[in-house]
Amino acid sequence: MLRVSAVAEAAGVPSSSLVCEGFVGQAGTTAVGLGMPNLPLAPVAGHVDTQTDNELRSNVLGETLDAVIANLTEAPDEAVETVEPEPRDIVFEGSFEEVNRLFYENRWSDGLPVVPPSVEKIERFLAFCDRPADAVLGKLPPDNRAATVWNVAANGVMAGCRPEYMPVLVALAEAMADPEYGVEHSGNTPGAETLITVNGPIAKALGFNYEQGALRDGFQANTSVGRFWRLYLRNVAGFIPHETDKGTFGNTWRVALAENEDVLKRIGWPNTAADMGLPEGANAVTVSRYTGGDVVTSVFGRRAEEMLPYLADALVKQSGWELVFTVGMATGTYRPLLVLSPILAETIAGSGLSKDDMRDWLFEHARMPAWKFERYISGWTNLVPGHRSLTELVAVGKAPEVFAESDDPDRMVPIVCEPDDFGIAVAGDPLRTNAYVFAHNGILGYPVSREIELPADWQARLAAAG
Repeated sequence: MLRVSAVAEAAGVPSSSLVCEGFVGQAGTTAVGLGMPNLPLAPVAGHVDTQTDNELRSNVLGETLDAVIANLTEAPDEAVETVEPEPRDIVFEGSFEEVNRLFYENRWSDGLPVVPPSVEKIERFLAFCDRPADAVLGKLPPDNRAATVWNVAANGVMAGCRPEYMPVLVALAEAMADPEYGVEHSGNTPGAETLITVNGPIAKALGFNYEQGALRDGFQANTSVGRFWRLYLRNVAGFIPHETDKGTFGNTWRVALAENEDVLKRIGWPNTAADMGLPEGANAVTVSRYTGGDVVTSVFGRRAEEMLPYLADALVKQSGWELVFTVGMATGTYRPLLVLSPILAETIAGSGLSKDDMRDWLFEHARMPAWKFERYISGWTNLVPGHRSLTELVAVGKAPEVFAESDDPDRMVPIVCEPDDFGIAVAGDPLRTNAYVFAHNGILGYPVSREIELPADWQARLAAAG
């Protein structure tokens, strides 16, 4: 609504955006990013989903209506423009402790100590990128600030990255700016967090951990690159807690996940980047936002057919309200991820199954009763307007026919629209029979991949960095 209001105001047409009370701060900050810090807002008290019709009517007539009338009939106050410092401006000089206090007070840090981004440190990062420091990589809402090589380096320094990680960080900034990813949704209320997947020879070259503890901190590359993503969302995109970041509970940023390329090559399965359409063997990053996950422990069996039922069950159990991205809010955009330990992948592949074979099996067996699916999307929630059944959604072209093969409420329906919607990655302890399942945030963080661009003399620069 705010974007539409901004267009109207720019055209000289008065507007008034109705905003629930809990989102007034976010709306005001977003308006600044749209270049209209005085965009007229009309608060609606409380949360409309929990109010009776009489309560909502009373709140709208008692407060909201007056604000709407004022917004449409009175000129807004003059906007005060905030001028940001130039990239090479020195904004502060002091001790490590003083710098960190300044950064914390200005909300430039994630609450942990940061490495002060001095010009000297930033330039060490720039030495690992052939692009100019002021090269623009994209524009990031809600603040609509430009992502540049320079501010990538600055936040990389702050996150504790090593200079040689710079090509990875630049690729991540480009992925963040991709409209298909939808960075503007990073502050939505489910509080989902992005998982970064790293593929290609660069994972070994930079020391990413892809074996035991693959999703745990303690390894500089995985940890600092994951932290970079959250700092960049805060400092460049502009997602600030209690303002534009409205995660009801939120999650802590995730360490980057590197796939076990050796195992993938041995069993003949493509990696995540190849699944996303990039050349086999390319250095690449893939980003996607997940609402949560859970471990699938002690997967028992000597053949694929003994293991797959447990994995399918885990995918179903982890999928709840997110099914609105399968059918409803944005049909066909649910992309759950299954991370297999190497021994599971090797056993499944040893049974003669390719990745596509495994996806086909999961599509047919990772299913739930239609009545339960419908409760998730429009019974227990109001995520599908009109509370339409799956058969009704199929009838109006809003869902694939597989969701209306009969009218039986107990019929089993898939949790995704097609087999390719399942993501499958391989990492973790090589000798543990465990897996991990992530529920996906749909269009509010859709999977996007970017190839990592290395400088011309990459090997020489890497060797010089030690």
